[in-house]
Amino acid sequence: MVTESKIEIRAYSKQELAHLYNIGVKSMSSWLKPFDKSIGKRIGRYYTPKQVKVIFEKLGLPGE
Repeated sequence: MVTESKIEIRAYSKQELAHLYNIGVKSMSSWLKPFDKSIGKRIGRYYTPKQVKVIFEKLGLPGE
């Protein structure tokens, strides 16, 4: 039996995204750096759901 965990597209902080990808926050920053322009600037601590969608498109879904 295979169980699928569905990743929700919602606002995430960089720390939450790093946790999803099982990496550290510094590594997450390095992974996102090349895509800064297409992702856009964070509002406060969180990336908007639209930005998270772009991140998932660029990096692939967590756990794949």
